Amino acid sequence: MTRGSQRERDRERAQARTGKGGKNKDDGLTPEQRRERDAKALQEKTAKKAAQGSGGGTSGGNEKSKK
Repeated sequence: MTRGSQRERDRERAQARTGKGGKNKDDGLTPEQRRERDAKALQEKTAKKAAQGSGGGTSGGNEKSKK
């Protein structure tokens, strides 16, 4: 009997969590538009990471000379 109330509480908590800030899949885009948006975001992310990687390569040599 007590398990029934636990299930209800868990359902309420799950609803509160998903309604609060979860991902919204209904963004009004078609699957093709969503793919294009995601591909563009991925390209930007990889470009940013590559820029950071090329700038950080020179710091490795300085550590060896300090020892």
